[in-house]
Amino acid sequence: MVLGVKIILERMKIMQQKRILTGDRTTGRLHLGHYAGSLQNRVRLQDEYDTFILLADVQALTTHFETPELVETNIYEVAIDNLAVGLDPERVTLIQQSAVPAIAELTVFYSMLVSVNVLRHNPTIKTEAKQYGYDELTYGFLGYPVSQTADITFCGADVVPVGEDQLPHMELTRKIARRFNALYGGGQEMIKVPEAMVSATPRLPGLDGGAKMGKSAGNAIYLSDDTNTVAAKVNMALTDPGRITRTDKGNPDICVVSQYHKVFGAAQCDEICSACRDGKIGCAACKQRLSMQLDTLLAPIRERRAYYEAHKAMVHELIAAGSEKAAKIGEEKTRLVKAAMHLAL
Repeated sequence: MVLGVKIILERMKIMQQKRILTGDRTTGRLHLGHYAGSLQNRVRLQDEYDTFILLADVQALTTHFETPELVETNIYEVAIDNLAVGLDPERVTLIQQSAVPAIAELTVFYSMLVSVNVLRHNPTIKTEAKQYGYDELTYGFLGYPVSQTADITFCGADVVPVGEDQLPHMELTRKIARRFNALYGGGQEMIKVPEAMVSATPRLPGLDGGAKMGKSAGNAIYLSDDTNTVAAKVNMALTDPGRITRTDKGNPDICVVSQYHKVFGAAQCDEICSACRDGKIGCAACKQRLSMQLDTLLAPIRERRAYYEAHKAMVHELIAAGSEKAAKIGEEKTRLVKAAMHLAL
């Protein structure tokens, strides 16, 4: 009887919670940039929000359409990384994007409400097109902000955690939702207009000093990297090129390692940076301390990852169950949308 009451209370709590929708493109294992910018925040927010985690395999195809087998593999890799950082499978809903028909349907409906010029001038689209070297954009790549709108709104997400680079996408989502409601809502908010929750953590640079740590750039430390791999990668990280000997005075402001210290070792960052400026600590010792900090952070993540890798059938079941739940929610949303657009039979 006590257990039954506990379950009811938990369900009531979930019903009262606002919903968050976040997720990752399934293009490879996740790295420290994902952890600093998003994953650690997800772990904290799962106690406060009904959390939906989207495994964005369709959006992964916008850049990996020629290698769909890798996208399929990475659905599990990304799911496991999310679980390994501490997301509770009993509290979060893992969703395979392509398993929710409503997302595809809503993408089509929403595409009527946004012009090609608006999509072409989206600064994030322009930046990513340049990053991938695209002279000609596929329809899917150009339109993936519309697909993101469908991702967010099919489940009525209240809040979407984003980095600053994703704010143009969020503003487009809000515009599409408002336009739909104005045209078809009859005075009602049929499509919830979501709020952006901007990450307070600064973007983590790549080991090579690149503006962003990325899978395709080869400048990332992955959450699954072992101790030796982490140490080897940290040793290659860009430091102040003006420091030749250990006693030379350095400039932490142009050193990648110091930026990592700020994010992952804030308690001792000031001390390390001061010692660097005074020439009292060499780059090798500084990197060694960072490697130890990162290894302490990653050790429990690796342990949980090993568990889920050994229980892939369970991960498959979690994704299947979450996707089925999402599909039902989306089916109801598209039913209402079609009725509002006079498309219902």
